[in-house]
Amino acid sequence: MPSGSPIGDNRQNAFDLDDDQRVILDQADRFARNELYGLSERMDAEEWWPEDAFPKIGQNGLFGVTIPEEYGGAGLDLVSAGLVLQGFGRWNHAMALAWVAHDNLCANNIYRNGNEAQRRKYLPGLCSGAKIGALGLTEPGAGSDALGSMRTTARRDGDHYVLNGGKIFITNGPVADVLLVYAKTDKERGAKGISAFIVEKDFPGFKVAQKLEKMGYRGSQTGELVFEDCRVPVENRVGEENSGVAIVMSGLDLERAMISPLCLGIAERALELSIEYAQTRQQFGKPIGSFQMVQSMLAEMYVLVETMRSFTYKTLAAAAPLEVGGGGRGDIHMLTAASVMYAAEACHNVLDKAVQIHGGTGYIWQSEINRLFRSTKLMEIGAGTTEVRKMIISGELLKDMKRNG
Repeated sequence: MPSGSPIGDNRQNAFDLDDDQRVILDQADRFARNELYGLSERMDAEEWWPEDAFPKIGQNGLFGVTIPEEYGGAGLDLVSAGLVLQGFGRWNHAMALAWVAHDNLCANNIYRNGNEAQRRKYLPGLCSGAKIGALGLTEPGAGSDALGSMRTTARRDGDHYVLNGGKIFITNGPVADVLLVYAKTDKERGAKGISAFIVEKDFPGFKVAQKLEKMGYRGSQTGELVFEDCRVPVENRVGEENSGVAIVMSGLDLERAMISPLCLGIAERALELSIEYAQTRQQFGKPIGSFQMVQSMLAEMYVLVETMRSFTYKTLAAAAPLEVGGGGRGDIHMLTAASVMYAAEACHNVLDKAVQIHGGTGYIWQSEINRLFRSTKLMEIGAGTTEVRKMIISGELLKDMKRNG
């Protein structure tokens, strides 16, 4: 079991966190180090899912961070949720990914967009960890064009909707009890004809087609889902019919804001491991940390981590008050895309240098630094690729130029 906390987690470096926020980060870090770190090696080696982990997270009050206490949550804000994710990311990034898909993409979306009956029915179980949540958006053949290329349909049939189609690359999909699923209720309207539904795993016509095995974030369960005449009660539609695009877009901005602290936590741990290795690994009769080229890499890693930290916290604070339908455009849309683009690329650079410092040890699959390195690419793909993020940023900048011109 490792000792201490990752580099940068102290009062001098956390000048932009208040006392309450530091307590949240410390609590998440301590819990993840004591309860989740020991699971990470087996999760990676076997794509294993520890069934008691979510209930334990819930028992410690680390689910439902942004959800009011009356529904079983903690009643805090997005910054607090990001700090929990950062702490988890340091010690078990696969579980951290499962956590954010459950807590932000599913539970927080239901709270922000659902009606009172839906909140009271689903949120307590999600906040306690008794139920596992997931978001079903991406489809085979769609990818970055998730809305325009959506083929899953929902047809009204009396007191039910009948869903047909499939979703892929769904985090928590194989183990989820509750899924927030998007489907087209009016194909003629394209992206403006999408609705959102809460689907339970036992609804007739729903099944997990396959569990997908990944390069990184192994243990975080990812799957392909199929809906074959899946009957969903009308009362499980979230929001008005054909209003799903607003839910998707505001949710995507929150998702992008929440990916950055995961990258930050991973990068912090990589820097800590690299410092320890540079101090203990002997070559030519001295620690490799005494060599200027290793010192240069460590210095560059530190700068990347600290700039990630500042950008991440700024973006979380800006996205925290985002209302339903308030995303998908304007400065916040540009800022969240920029934050996750920078965090993902910076994390990649940090891990690349970390493996270089570890040398042959870093190239061995079973090593922790190798496990971290294999996580980097997903963050440059998920929630909109780096290329899509650049399109969002440039699109908003060019809009500003037109307005000012």
